[in-house]
Amino acid sequence: MATVTVGQAAPDFTLPASNGDEVSLSDFRGKNVVLYFYPKDNTPGCTKESCDFRDKVNDFEAKDTVILGVSTDDLTSHDKFIKKFNLPFILLSDTEAKVCELYGVYKLKKNFGKEYMGIERSTFIIDKEGRLVKEYRKVKVDGHVDEALAFISAYSKV
Repeated sequence: MATVTVGQAAPDFTLPASNGDEVSLSDFRGKNVVLYFYPKDNTPGCTKESCDFRDKVNDFEAKDTVILGVSTDDLTSHDKFIKKFNLPFILLSDTEAKVCELYGVYKLKKNFGKEYMGIERSTFIIDKEGRLVKEYRKVKVDGHVDEALAFISAYSKV
């Protein structure tokens, strides 16, 4: 059950982070945040999406925007993923899917006839005051990062 609504305060949370700290969403007040949920480290779609964010990280930073990736993978998996693809942003480990459930992205999925619970690829843009200003659900990877960057570029001019 999603508890996030555009225009409302984004639910705060604290998770173990790839930088060795416990990171809270509220740590980034004063900056825009791109919070992207992805199914699994080192899978083709997630690798492409993360590398697309990596390749545009300077453009996001120029808009005073931090990128945070979230999956249910553990920190060891995140560390390998970051090293393999030189990802310059924090990945958060939500092994119990509590934050995924909070944001309504932990769903029943089907693959090759099997049903399982997993993350529905989703991105949330949170403004400097901590309000959710845009959500992308059921994200298609191609062009998504450019779309998010275009939104932030337009939003930050308001």
